[in-house]
Amino acid sequence: MSKDRNIPVERRSFLQATGATVTAAGLAGCRGSNETSKFQIGALAPMDSSTGRSIKNAANLAAMELNENGGINGKDVEIVAKDTKGDSATGKTAYQDLVLDNQVNLTVGVYVSEVLMAILDDLADTETVHLTTGAATPRVSTKVGDEYDKFKYHFRTGPLNAIQLGQNLADFSLAKFADMGWNNVYMLLEDYEWTKAIEKVVGQTLQQSDFNLVGKERFPADTNNYGTLYNKVEERDADAAFVAMAHTGGTAISSWARDRRPFGFGGVHVPSQLPAFYEKSKKTAAYTVTQNVATPQSELTKHTQPFIEAYKDNFNGLPVYTGYITYDAVKQYAQTVSNMDGDPSNSDKVVEALEESSYKGTIGTIEYHGKGHEHAHDVIYSKDKVNPVIQQWQPNEDGGGTQEVIYPPEYATSEYKPPRWI
Repeated sequence: MSKDRNIPVERRSFLQATGATVTAAGLAGCRGSNETSKFQIGALAPMDSSTGRSIKNAANLAAMELNENGGINGKDVEIVAKDTKGDSATGKTAYQDLVLDNQVNLTVGVYVSEVLMAILDDLADTETVHLTTGAATPRVSTKVGDEYDKFKYHFRTGPLNAIQLGQNLADFSLAKFADMGWNNVYMLLEDYEWTKAIEKVVGQTLQQSDFNLVGKERFPADTNNYGTLYNKVEERDADAAFVAMAHTGGTAISSWARDRRPFGFGGVHVPSQLPAFYEKSKKTAAYTVTQNVATPQSELTKHTQPFIEAYKDNFNGLPVYTGYITYDAVKQYAQTVSNMDGDPSNSDKVVEALEESSYKGTIGTIEYHGKGHEHAHDVIYSKDKVNPVIQQWQPNEDGGGTQEVIYPPEYATSEYKPPRWI
């Protein structure tokens, strides 16, 4: 939105509700029309977690590299990070601080789906472009599709939304389960919003295939004793527990491994995506399988390994999935506004440019579904665009573990290995 646009009624209500005293020109500055010498990007993340720190670090790395090459439209890029604490109310306040007080030009990040839903109305009211780089709820893309003019400022650079993630896991199951010996599958899903679509898509795929879905159960987030759940998996003679775990899951793996449960363990397990998880799990993560956007061994594009090396050099560690996505989001936005025909301070024009953009990043070629699609403004999942990997933690010769890619075949670094006790 340009400076000379009037503040509509809903945004006046927003300002009154937040107690903010901002002029129309000041609010317009949230979308790049402020007169500072910096191009400010707000990063929203739970800073006490690896996923949150990767959002912040990757955004800063992208900014550093952009500044070495002239910044964005001649302005140095500055990252302003705010801690959401993974809490909806805290995240809402952090978002308002960024767009109203700091007057950032763009926001990126958000890991927890409930936080994303909490800021969505504010995002629409301020007409500030936001690139999600962590939350998977499909509800936000539904809102973009249903009320496009209001919510069009939201894009999801990644991860795949939960429906797409379910399709990715379903594609993996059809391609690899037979070779892995996972013919009878029991689904275990933590009781969070993001797992519902996975339950539906993967469950339907298995039921319509030659594989057997022998049971499924949703379990509460505060579960600490997985023995009862695993007993049910064993009683159904399952070959594998197919899981969807993010906020829970560390104890789930250690319990499975130490009890030598006679079934495989895999699906999407966010703690296992972290490069440091093998050691943190005291090696109990060995032989577990999870979806991931990339691994330290991955060469998805020519940009993957250079990003990993630069991240290691600057932050003395490896990125997790939110890092790859955030880095790509900032770089794609910079490329888009630098090349667009319209005014880069006009958020409506930026939205149009992002809709037409194509950017080859660390995780693939990033393009977005259009406004008429069921996944409006979400990253496109396909073999030749963004196609996440399936990894398995495998013990290596040094006594540690390696995140080996077992699917898709074009990125594979190893074959699946069953747990040594099976």
